[in-house]
Amino acid sequence: MNSVGVSSELLTELLNGNNVLHNLSVSGLVEKVLNRNEGILTSTGAVRATTGKYTGRSPKDKYIVEEASNKNKIDWGSVNTPISEESFDKLYKKVINHLKQQNEIFVFDGFAGADKKYQMPIKVINEYAWHNLFAHQLFIRPSAEELATHETEFTVISAPTFLADPKEDGTASETFIIISFERRTVLIGGTEYAGEMKKSIFSVMNYMLPEAGILPMHCSANVGQEGDVALFFGLSGTGKTTLSADPNRRLIGDDEHGWSNSGVFNIEGGCYAKCINLSYEKEPQIFDAIRFGSVLENVVIDPNTRVADYDDSSLTENTRAAYPIQAIDNIVDPSIAGHPNTIVFLTADAFGVLPPISKLTKEQAMYHFLSGYTSKLAGTERGITSPQATFSTCFGSPFLPLPATVYAEMLGKKIDEHDVQVFLVNTGWTGGEYGVGNRMKLAYTRAMVQAALEGELTNAETVKGEIFGLEIPVHVPGVPDEVLQPAKTWADQDAYNVKAKELAAKFRQNFKKFSNVPKEIEELGGPLV
Repeated sequence: MNSVGVSSELLTELLNGNNVLHNLSVSGLVEKVLNRNEGILTSTGAVRATTGKYTGRSPKDKYIVEEASNKNKIDWGSVNTPISEESFDKLYKKVINHLKQQNEIFVFDGFAGADKKYQMPIKVINEYAWHNLFAHQLFIRPSAEELATHETEFTVISAPTFLADPKEDGTASETFIIISFERRTVLIGGTEYAGEMKKSIFSVMNYMLPEAGILPMHCSANVGQEGDVALFFGLSGTGKTTLSADPNRRLIGDDEHGWSNSGVFNIEGGCYAKCINLSYEKEPQIFDAIRFGSVLENVVIDPNTRVADYDDSSLTENTRAAYPIQAIDNIVDPSIAGHPNTIVFLTADAFGVLPPISKLTKEQAMYHFLSGYTSKLAGTERGITSPQATFSTCFGSPFLPLPATVYAEMLGKKIDEHDVQVFLVNTGWTGGEYGVGNRMKLAYTRAMVQAALEGELTNAETVKGEIFGLEIPVHVPGVPDEVLQPAKTWADQDAYNVKAKELAAKFRQNFKKFSNVPKEIEELGGPLV
């Protein structure tokens, strides 16, 4: 019997054990979390758990098993690190034996992908009850009928208290997140951070969906009253959550989507929202979603009142809330919609160079999609004393197993096929770089995004920007004309030109990592300095 068969046999043996609890209800899982002292109940009825040493993802401990079927497909490198089949199989056996020895383990059967034509049945096996509650809320929950006929296509096995031996197991540390596409398994150990499960399945979908002609996307999506669909791409701090949460539009999903020949669908069944500095005034939908059945991760709780202190970052800046999408009032259910009419790329440019809104051609859209630019600000990370340009390919580089150009070419094709309007929106600085200028007013950004979504900018008069050749609207309702032209907002034009060329050089330097990109796209990074 080959190693895949052995894996299957070991898994069957594990799932037939007397310590396995299958598909407990939310109430049943909450009881288990409290009885096992894995977490506490907060004043709103949510469960709060802490994750110890790891309060975020461990990208240097993430691997893909190098197998005959994927050897020439995966974009191997620092993001997609190979590990041998032998190492995976040894770890797999150890983890299964570890789970067999636990008093209880928890199993959730559900789905990834709201569109039933492309849905992937998944099984999540957890050492912790709160991790299983997280999986229940983040993935798509089956009906009783669906559960009765559920046939797993991919399995996630999470054993946080099992630690790898790097010398023996071929890992970089005691922590590991390993995807085997042939064994159709994600193996996680040594970390309690629940987000590893969510992002591993997203990585799996990023590998499998393109083979079915579906573009997987790290973006939020909503739909207007006329049925018009919008996608919002953007890295942390760009305003993606704030701008996609529109009371006049229904939420399709907040983070992961697929774009098929039928339209857009949410990959998940829940939301995993950052909640540092969360308040009802700023984000009422998220605030109200944190109730019974929700999971709070690393949020500081008052020991007496059990009230969450969302401003306290003493455990981590990366505090999180996990809840089912149905906890949000204004949603599309099921999370499926038609083809996008508008795509918005969000960036927070601390150099004060990019225009607050610009229209992109298909080629420019592919260029900025591949670039995935924003700025890290001074004070956000140790050692950063001035704004740093940061680039995350396709706005989600840690989760892309295939070469980036695969996703960019699919995007370009779909933009063409469906005549999609694409806009680059800078929510960052105007009138000067960070420390000199000011952050773009949220009211102006909202007005620009609204104009884009309502089609007011489709045939609007534009002028071509000097540095990146972007088409900048001359007028946007509710926004002063002078705000739209970045150069005009700077008091010192020479300083603007220096910063603009500096940013363009960073774009070009970053783009050197891509191969096989058409020359007309590669040359969109601004003039030579």
